Amino acid sequence: MEWQIVIALIVAIPVILFPAAFVWYLNLGGIYTAIKEARAKKAAREKEAKENAMIK
Repeated sequence: MEWQIVIALIVAIPVILFPAAFVWYLNLGGIYTAIKEARAKKAAREKEAKENAMIK
């Protein structure tokens, strides 16, 4: 392989992969946030149900 092709690959690969990795990172962050919020809501519902059971 000629050195020009090697240089082109070294430059092109990060340019192509960075946007894909960034979108993947955003998707994982959104999934993590959704799971975290769902757990918090579930914990709040369970706490409320426990308090209502103690009152009755």
